[in-house]
Amino acid sequence: MIFNAHLQGDTFLWENGRVGVLLSHGYTATTAEVRPLGQILHRQGYTVAGPLLPGHGTTPAEMNRCRWQDWAAALDESYQLLAGHCDKVFVGGESMGAVLALHLASHRPEIAGVLAFAPAIKIPRRPLTLSYLARPFVKQVRKGDLDNLNPHWQGYGVNPIPALHQLHRLQREVNRRLEYIRQPLLVVQGRNDIDIDLRAVERLFEAAASPLKEFHWMENSNHVVILDKELEQVAEITLNFLARAAAYQQ
Repeated sequence: MIFNAHLQGDTFLWENGRVGVLLSHGYTATTAEVRPLGQILHRQGYTVAGPLLPGHGTTPAEMNRCRWQDWAAALDESYQLLAGHCDKVFVGGESMGAVLALHLASHRPEIAGVLAFAPAIKIPRRPLTLSYLARPFVKQVRKGDLDNLNPHWQGYGVNPIPALHQLHRLQREVNRRLEYIRQPLLVVQGRNDIDIDLRAVERLFEAAASPLKEFHWMENSNHVVILDKELEQVAEITLNFLARAAAYQQ
């Protein structure tokens, strides 16, 4: 059920400096997705944490039993743990993880900033996707690109459909709360991403009320921008943004 099961994908907390970075993986993935970027940040002096979200790293059936509120609560719990170790905390994530980070920031104004990597704020309205969402008896659908999965990505080889409904509900909730995103905001988006609506990502960036915000296109990257061929550039952009956001708040 889990691709690249040999990778480490459980919850982690790597202590270092007094500034923390909380990273959330995306839909059907595990923390293997955020570990490479997290390791770079940790080596640069940040305390880094990443929770394994409910229903992930187990079975698609278990994921289908989760609500989006379960994922949001797990991220909030990890944030509170990290905040106990650090003076300030940035929150971020990949895909659905970025949307969860935005949701958390909209409820916790004390968060130092948001790192949104390929935020899955809207999924393209493909006819195939819509047909499955309209059929409540379908529990999971095999992913079509299994042969091209990133060797550093870990997760399910299927899309759990009831869980996908929960992602849509999360997207609607966060779209309603963009005016409450007032922390420094970084958006990093792969130009070749076909898994999410790129125009919606641009609208998210414009709608957020952040006084300090940056948008970076990665011209040679696909959806999982923090595992793709431009990871080094993404890490450099992230480190520069963290420094600017920290200086902005002083």
